[in-house]
Amino acid sequence: MAHWTLDDIPWDSFDPSRIDPELVPVIKAAALTEHNSGHYSKYLCNVFRDDPVFCDQAETWAEEETRHGAALGRWAELADPTFDFATTFDRFAREYVIDTEVAGSIRGSRSGEMVARCIVETGTSSFYSALRDATDEPVLKAICHRIAGDEFRHFKLFYSTLKRYLERENLSRRRRLLVALSRMQESEDDELAFAYHCANTPDRPYSRAASGRAYAARAFRHYRIGHIDRSSAMVMKAAGLSPHGRVGRLFAGALWRYLRFRLWRLEGEVPAATNDGGGRSQAA
Repeated sequence: MAHWTLDDIPWDSFDPSRIDPELVPVIKAAALTEHNSGHYSKYLCNVFRDDPVFCDQAETWAEEETRHGAALGRWAELADPTFDFATTFDRFAREYVIDTEVAGSIRGSRSGEMVARCIVETGTSSFYSALRDATDEPVLKAICHRIAGDEFRHFKLFYSTLKRYLERENLSRRRRLLVALSRMQESEDDELAFAYHCANTPDRPYSRAASGRAYAARAFRHYRIGHIDRSSAMVMKAAGLSPHGRVGRLFAGALWRYLRFRLWRLEGEVPAATNDGGGRSQAA
């Protein structure tokens, strides 16, 4: 049973005067990646092909992620009436393809796969929490609040599955930490960059570097230290380390400093949204 549907969103409260133009390009890109989650459920069900309970859960997870994309896409169309979510998503899904026909996890084990999934949900729960706290637009705030809650539940799903598989797979804390750090490095991979390009600069040649920088500059600025502290605790938990121990505190501090440094570098490189495709309407 769905925790919420598109009908639960207070669409009538949409207030274009309270839109942050710098958020519109980010939401467009996020809508595409969220809506594309069906491919990842196919991948997970191949990795866990003999675990029907988890495969059912993975399919429910994908349905919820797809709903996230639909909600964000509908909001983006309100914010920018020139944005056609369905057409843009069709192009994105057609040109960004992942290999779902696999014999095993690219992380080396099922436990490793669940660590990686925990890291993804950590990133998305903190991202939508940050956007919820940053925006004054009532509909976007309501959407991000619901998505953030879903993403935290998804973390708990993957973490409980991780614990179940750790009972049969000998994955050390060191290996869990390495998988977690590796997946964090992949957070700025080609998927988000290409989604940003498809949603905002489709008439220009695709540059992974430029699109990635444009997305990161607009997304990173909304994080506050509380969002990072919570993210750090979730990463430590997935890695099998104490979130409140010395390593956890050092990691949280390092993550916050890295984020601020990256933002400082990015802010000098990325033009305003009105110059990169986010400004094709009065809202963007």
